[in-house]
Amino acid sequence: MHRIFTTSVASVYPHYVTKVERKDRTKAELHEVIEWLTGFDEEQLQKHLDAETTFLDFFAEAEINPNVSLITGSVCGVKVQEVEDPLMQKIRYLDKLVDELAKGRPMVKVLRA
Repeated sequence: MHRIFTTSVASVYPHYVTKVERKDRTKAELHEVIEWLTGFDEEQLQKHLDAETTFLDFFAEAEINPNVSLITGSVCGVKVQEVEDPLMQKIRYLDKLVDELAKGRPMVKVLRA
């Protein structure tokens, strides 16, 4: 099992916030991206952060967006659509969406609308 699976989402979340805010995006936009991917609204996300839920449990409870297959491209040199482990792929999807948000991509495109 990869170490990230047992890492709490709460320990990585501040890095996501910093990354997007450094590029003049907002925490609200980050939450919108997380909700699009996982189905977790603001309150549910906060409960997971407070409980220090691991990525394993976080994604086990998530209702992954049916359009997730539209997320393509590379994160850290790895094509997200080619990741074989389903959990690692979901984590990479989240990373990819956060990257796109931080790079200033329009929200409509980030959310594959």
